[in-house]
Amino acid sequence: MNRLPLGISRLDRMIGGGAPAGSVVLLAGEAGAGAREFCYTSAAMNGLAGSDPDQFDRYYGDLESGTTLPDAVHYVSFTDERDAIVDEMRFVLDDDLVDAGMAGVSVVELAETYFQLTPVPTDWYSDRTTDITGLGDRADRRDVLEALGDYLTDHAAGNLVVIDSLTDLVSAAEDRFAWADLTVLLKGLKRAAHRWGGVILLLVNAETLEPTELGRLKEATDGTLLFEWESGGSERARTLVVEQFRGVLSRLEDEDIVQFETEIHDGGFDISNVRKIR
Repeated sequence: MNRLPLGISRLDRMIGGGAPAGSVVLLAGEAGAGAREFCYTSAAMNGLAGSDPDQFDRYYGDLESGTTLPDAVHYVSFTDERDAIVDEMRFVLDDDLVDAGMAGVSVVELAETYFQLTPVPTDWYSDRTTDITGLGDRADRRDVLEALGDYLTDHAAGNLVVIDSLTDLVSAAEDRFAWADLTVLLKGLKRAAHRWGGVILLLVNAETLEPTELGRLKEATDGTLLFEWESGGSERARTLVVEQFRGVLSRLEDEDIVQFETEIHDGGFDISNVRKIR
């Protein structure tokens, strides 16, 4: 089975080189527990592999046998523009890694579709001058789910796509579309991704979801990585649990691995310790 690197070298080595091609992976976490940093690291590191192989070797190391780099890397945002994403990455990753890595990443901004017909002033998210009366013409507007689906159809095959974040779609589901529309789209995405052969990462803040809602998102994806805070005495540690993952979880279970302690440094998100069943 061909695999694409997630960009976190220690984790990739433990799971056979990366995620199975065709995977849709849900990254669900508590605020600040590492899910967003995982996305930043995955995008920047895979972008670095194409833009600066020497730096990639320094930060990541050698790829595992049977692992193939994605043809391209795409970062999808519903609310932020490229400069804001890159600036945020600089708080987490080394500047050289961000500069070289993001040079190999295509950032798509769906803010215009996401914010249209909301109270948000047009000039906050669009460079175009738009007559407010034109916003009422349904022929001129697209649903954000439709825009996302069209973009993935055109760009996901063979590529790594990071979607930041499903939390934005969850909040929009209250009055823009039905919750069922989102879950059906993800189930369709899961089917299509198997044909496309790339890897799609879906970021979501688990704290904004009811248990049944989170369960439906898990059901609609191939894998779920849970990012949580764990308290021990006076200290808190970030942890990662691979709750389910087609073609990955069985490898970890064979090693009796149940949880990873994680850390975030200049090289991005990383695994610092492995907890095994005793």
